[in-house]
Amino acid sequence: MSTTTNTKTFITDDFLLENKFSQRLYHDFASQMPIIDYHCHLPPKEIANNHSFNNLTEIWINGDHYKWRAMRTFGIDEKYITGDASDSEKFAQWAKTVPYTLRNPLYHWTHLELKRYFDIDLLLNPSTAEAIYTEATEKLKTPAYSCQNLIKNMNVKVVCTTEDPIDTLDYHSQIAQNGFGVTISTAFRPDKAILINTDTYNNYIDTLDEVSGVNIDSYKGLCDALSVRLDYFEDHGCKLSDHGLSYLPYREFSDLEIETIFQKRRTNNTLSLEEDEKFQTAILLFLCEQYHKRNWVQQFHLGALRNNNARMNNLLGPDTGWDSIGDYPQARTLSNFLNRLDSKDTLTKTILYNLNPGDNEVLASMIGNFNDGTIKGKIQFGSGWWFLDQKDGMIKQINALSNMGLISCFVGMLTDSRSFLSYPRHEYFRRILCNQFGLEMQSGELPQDFELIGKIIQDICYNNAKEYFNF
Repeated sequence: MSTTTNTKTFITDDFLLENKFSQRLYHDFASQMPIIDYHCHLPPKEIANNHSFNNLTEIWINGDHYKWRAMRTFGIDEKYITGDASDSEKFAQWAKTVPYTLRNPLYHWTHLELKRYFDIDLLLNPSTAEAIYTEATEKLKTPAYSCQNLIKNMNVKVVCTTEDPIDTLDYHSQIAQNGFGVTISTAFRPDKAILINTDTYNNYIDTLDEVSGVNIDSYKGLCDALSVRLDYFEDHGCKLSDHGLSYLPYREFSDLEIETIFQKRRTNNTLSLEEDEKFQTAILLFLCEQYHKRNWVQQFHLGALRNNNARMNNLLGPDTGWDSIGDYPQARTLSNFLNRLDSKDTLTKTILYNLNPGDNEVLASMIGNFNDGTIKGKIQFGSGWWFLDQKDGMIKQINALSNMGLISCFVGMLTDSRSFLSYPRHEYFRRILCNQFGLEMQSGELPQDFELIGKIIQDICYNNAKEYFNF
């Protein structure tokens, strides 16, 4: 695209790289490394069918609650966000918003994605919106922009989506049979079987009963059904689990108590907080022991306060932009939970993610309690997640992990995204990572040893994850 006016020059080759050391680390070491996206929410159906998108709004704005929140804040009517406006009208309203996202990561991501995927080097604003929409939409209609090619062209080697235990994994099977060339795996996400106090719990257990072929008339039946589905996922190449919880609960319990709690909920009675936490503790301990048995990696995403706006949640449903950071206590119950597993030698490889930046040092120091020398980086402090998936959040996570643990053992970045245009976030992370090391090389806080530091950068970008997940 012509760049005679409104040229966007801030996404240069040395974007975010503040000195010659940072620049060399990125260009000579980080940029060439493949991507392992070990946690995301890409729809496997669209990968299996090699779906092509009709226009830029469809692939880039629909379903993106990051953009939706920004548009609402800027005063854009919901009609142009999740409503019945045309795709071109929705894009025009996004273009109207973008110039005012300055200093929000959306401003960087927007222009990085336009440049990397579409070779469009213009600032997005109302005056450039039509030209950008037209050019990107025309490109999206070509085979090079199908879902599979969008993944391949970003040098992605592994994608790990996230599925519920009741999922058939048919699309993963279809992908494997068709020989895509990129490993598309899955993560087991059993939250609906764990969160017993939800309104939909009993309906979900009925479905799990049907899918697993196990009569779930008791807590043991629930465990047996989950074991069947764990075996099914493992047979389909699954090597990871994932949990999205406000906090990791821990309460002492007896088997009789758990059975009584389960039966109480199955007869549509509401549980107390103590009963809820005892049940969650029991079922999570069972699942974690199963993950250890299978040598899986378990992931815990902790700290989200979800569905805050009841009016809009009732209107639009979950995952539409009404969540925020919670301030739940994390340390004591997390420690007790991990200690219970470790004491029985059933603590598998674990990644802990926090959403509250105040918990950075808590998690960064917690992992050292259970890194026992059996596996390099066995317990990980995960990359900046969700609201912390931005420059400041990444730097704080990098610094906390560096200060409390070993950044050299870190398994690096993931997208945690539903968008096929999100892979430049790995580049974003890598540039920030290289800049942190480069600044300290320049200041004399680190040796100017490119062989050593370049290897550590490559390990964080790719090699550590490849070894850790054993894809």
